[in-house]
Amino acid sequence: MEVYTPTHLFSTFGLNETLAKAIADMGLTEPTPIQDQIIPEILKGNDVVGLAETGTGKTAAFLVPLIEKAMKAPERQALILAPTRELATQIEAEFQKFAKGLKISATVCVGGVRIFPQIKALQRKNNFIIGTPGRILDLIKNKHLDTSGMTTIVLDEADRMLDMGFINDIKTILSKLPAKRETLFFSATMSNETHVLVKTFMQNPVNISVKKKDITNSIEQNVVQFEDEGKFETLTNLLDQDMFSRVIIFCDMKHSTEQLSRNLVRCGIKSVSIHGNKNQGQRQRALDAFKQGSAQVLVATDVAARGIHVDNVSHVINYDLPKTFHDYVHRIGRTGRGTKHGKALTFVSSKPARTEGRGERSPARRQSGRPSFSRGR
Repeated sequence: MEVYTPTHLFSTFGLNETLAKAIADMGLTEPTPIQDQIIPEILKGNDVVGLAETGTGKTAAFLVPLIEKAMKAPERQALILAPTRELATQIEAEFQKFAKGLKISATVCVGGVRIFPQIKALQRKNNFIIGTPGRILDLIKNKHLDTSGMTTIVLDEADRMLDMGFINDIKTILSKLPAKRETLFFSATMSNETHVLVKTFMQNPVNISVKKKDITNSIEQNVVQFEDEGKFETLTNLLDQDMFSRVIIFCDMKHSTEQLSRNLVRCGIKSVSIHGNKNQGQRQRALDAFKQGSAQVLVATDVAARGIHVDNVSHVINYDLPKTFHDYVHRIGRTGRGTKHGKALTFVSSKPARTEGRGERSPARRQSGRPSFSRGR
């Protein structure tokens, strides 16, 4: 496998000493490919289109140069749009790491929580406003968020925002921003809609494509076959094994996600769930429990799990089949992140012609046999 050799080190980007020290204290010396190529372009003030998947280091690729710029010009203000509450929150957490000890502020504005604390936070000076399109647009329309002084907008995971139906919200937000601004656009794919956005709202952008290493290099992918009514028992037999230390399980429906998590808890398996029927506080508590290791399993839907970045996930399990290949790649990319290796398992009925029900069997009785595996790519 070809190894990427960066043309910069974090110490050679010409960053402010305090910021450079914060980066060094985090143990970062060599930038990832996207950081190596995009940080200089943002520092120059160019519009940028970055084609990059999760796990490539793209969050730091835009945060580091924007923090550097805010240190030089404290009046600067950046708006960062993300598809989900979880991703917005994680971007803010990443910001806090880099901005530690710096006189730069950020606030998060997302739906699913009370809007009044966010309105109050916006009354003070914020260099970074990080949020989801729906909540940001509400704040703009109700004149709680003044966009006239925005110097930069970042669209993170733009393809997912469009998939979730935010196209009109995004267009409206972009139309409210100053014409003279920097626009940074990050997406894993370039659909027709994303092409239109780029062409309409960006000025001679620099295009940088940095794909994650071939996913098969870092993630071992297998199929798990199950017999008729034995799907749940097959899963619990897997989770009993010590190697399944931190597991994300994907279901395709909100109600089946919640039911599966509850059934696992009844079997003595520490499990939490994230899906669209949970409010932000519930989702954050579940994610914190999973990150801190007090829960072995996180059961999630595709949309709710978008942007979740948790270190050392040992396995991803597709309990329900993903609808598209793109969803499959996104799911299994939760493991094998960075230099780590992971495993992805996809449940497939041994009688595929038979329609699977959405409900779960009662977990009261568990079989003792081990599931069968067949390797797949």
